[in-house]
Amino acid sequence: MLQGDTVRLKCHFKTFDGKSVDPVDVKLTIYNSKKEQIEQIPLSDTNKENVGVYFYNYVPASELNEFIFEFAGSYNSKPILSRGRVEVKFN
Repeated sequence: MLQGDTVRLKCHFKTFDGKSVDPVDVKLTIYNSKKEQIEQIPLSDTNKENVGVYFYNYVPASELNEFIFEFAGSYNSKPILSRGRVEVKFN
């Protein structure tokens, strides 16, 4: 992605047998490349595409070269999460 672009961060929560699930208390956490938390965003049904599929449109701060995103929640009283990394290039 290029600096200044909006990126759609997306995740699909599934059980180990591949069944889509909706966790509770879903949050998106953004970390810098040093794994320091930048911000945490609570998500709601407006950020949900389908069962288990959540998204967030994010514009990274201009000083970031890359960032790590983490979608996390709880399912059956156990934590469930998905992480990814995005490289930001200067255009």
